[in-house]
Amino acid sequence: MIKNNIRVRFAPSPTGFLHVGGARTALFNWLFARHSGGTFILRIEDTDRERSKPEYEEAILRDMRWLGLDWDEGPEAGGEKGPYFQTQRGSLYKKELEKLIFTGNAYPCFCSQEELAADREAQIAVGKIYRYSGKCAQLTADEAEEKSRKGELSAIRLRVKEGFTTFTDIVRGQVTVNHEEIDDLILVRRDGEPTYNFVAVVDDALMEISHVIRGDDHLPNTPKQILVYNALGFKIPQFAHIPLILGPDRSPLSKRHGASSVSEFKRQGYLPETMVNYLALLGWSFDGKTEIFSQEELIQKFSLERVVKSAAAFDYEKLQWLNGHYLRAMDDEKMFQLCRDYLLENKIISQKYVQSEDIYLRRVVALVRGNLKLISQIDEQLTYFLNDVYAYDPQALIKFKTAENISVFERVIKVLNETDSLAPIPLEERFRKEAVSMERKFSELVHPMRLAITGRTNSPNLFEIMEVIGKDRCLDRLQRFLNSIQKTKG
Repeated sequence: MIKNNIRVRFAPSPTGFLHVGGARTALFNWLFARHSGGTFILRIEDTDRERSKPEYEEAILRDMRWLGLDWDEGPEAGGEKGPYFQTQRGSLYKKELEKLIFTGNAYPCFCSQEELAADREAQIAVGKIYRYSGKCAQLTADEAEEKSRKGELSAIRLRVKEGFTTFTDIVRGQVTVNHEEIDDLILVRRDGEPTYNFVAVVDDALMEISHVIRGDDHLPNTPKQILVYNALGFKIPQFAHIPLILGPDRSPLSKRHGASSVSEFKRQGYLPETMVNYLALLGWSFDGKTEIFSQEELIQKFSLERVVKSAAAFDYEKLQWLNGHYLRAMDDEKMFQLCRDYLLENKIISQKYVQSEDIYLRRVVALVRGNLKLISQIDEQLTYFLNDVYAYDPQALIKFKTAENISVFERVIKVLNETDSLAPIPLEERFRKEAVSMERKFSELVHPMRLAITGRTNSPNLFEIMEVIGKDRCLDRLQRFLNSIQKTKG
């Protein structure tokens, strides 16, 4: 693919696991780059030294790879515009900061936290919106140098002049902000740490980012960053602020709504195809009706112009439905591998069991796969295949553990003892004839049998289950259930 001058980035902070909101932002950037033949960059914003952790960084990269969002530049991939970790770019920030101070676009601020707090309270007390007074902006170079010589710590602020900042957002349209609403924003804190609005601009400019695609919670930052771009003489990228993802109650999606990180959805058994397809539909629509997209179709059809302004609500039921669609379309071998890996990872079965019971495991996975909406449901679906049955559906137990069913189980056990082949179709036909001879409905045999053999009222075809489980195990479960009735009624 020929690369053009379109360059976009996803810049997560490794202070936690990859949230689906961040994953959706990464996806939109990735789709935009792949659709246009541009470059997708991954940059790690790890300046929060207390909260940033290597394990979160590793998890973010792992989840990105799981989703299929490969990056052209960034950690592991390298690139000419690196380093791709903010903690390794300190010299670049220092150089640009010196430029701002030299041109008079930035100045040291010696105001303490106590002074700023008192000033804030005074302005609020008279009904004003707090804005830094600009006291230190009036200091001469000699006065500032004298304070520094005395050991006074200073932050570095951008000098914001009167006026307006206007930009055209690809999603939001034209946005205009009065500079009266913008503080002389801090570029570097008193402890020497640079702030987000400064380093993000420097990074995006030096990495030649052409389009900044991010959540609309960043919209208030954009006019401030444009001021930094202008002060440094950098070219301003195009901006596209995409809608936030909300929970079912219309508040920002979080853990209290359910799973909210990519790793948790993966753990629960969702497929990467499902997550990519569903996240693409949160805030973007192709024609308002199509809901199933392959990765290739998303790349072909994606455009920022089709991103909507309104926030998108996360629908867990729809996500599960979509996952069921992808599971049903999956070939048997891949389904088996996913289920086997899940069972092994969660220590439900051992590697030794897989090696000795491979054929059996393949048969049971193929039998129950139609009931799965999540790979993680395979554990519950295989319970009566992997273990014996001693627990039963409580309501069904009341219904079928009755004296009148003693004759049913006695006849069922007799027929099964006399049957050599458990081929499902002939076996079902045999029990249908037996129901007629007993002057009972077929269901009056099948439902009690199902409960005794599986412990449940719902399952795949009972006679296919019996063939897989085998005659001896079926007889053992039927006899045990019959014994429990006789013991209770005796």
